[in-house]
Amino acid sequence: MSGIRLKHKGWVVVADGEKALFLSNAGTPDRPALEVFTGFEQPNPRTADQGVDRPGRLADGAGSAHRSAVQETDWHRLAKHEFAHQIASLLEQNALADRFEQLVIVAPAVIMGELRKSWSKSVSGRIIAEVAKDLTKHPVPEMEKILFG
Repeated sequence: MSGIRLKHKGWVVVADGEKALFLSNAGTPDRPALEVFTGFEQPNPRTADQGVDRPGRLADGAGSAHRSAVQETDWHRLAKHEFAHQIASLLEQNALADRFEQLVIVAPAVIMGELRKSWSKSVSGRIIAEVAKDLTKHPVPEMEKILFG
C-alpha cells in the first residue's frame, strides 16, 4: 500500500489483538522516517488456558425436560476486542490533547472493526489511511516500505 503521505510528526498505530506500537514520522511526507515512541502488549493466552469450564445449559421452557447447551465464552477473542477498545481510548485522549494531526491505522480487519466502533470524530477526522494488515512483527524499515512504498 503506497501513496500514503504522512506529515512530519504524524502518527502511525500498528496493532493486533495483543500488541500495539505507536510511531511518529520524524521525516517528511516525501521521505518518511518512522520512530517508535511507545508500545504496549497484553498477554492473551488461548481460551483453553484462560479457564476450562463446561458450557452452560438452559431449559427450553418452564417445566421442559429438554436443555440446550450455551456456547462457551471465547475469552481470547474478548480480550482482543477489549485491547482494541483500550487503543481507541488512548487515541481519543491524545486527539483531544491535540498531540497528532494525522493518523494511519494498521491492524487486522477484525481489530480494525473494533477500533472503528470505539473512536469518535476527534480521532476519525484525523485518519488519513487504514491498512488492514498485521505488521506488529515487522521491523520499522519494512513497515515504512509497505506503507509508503
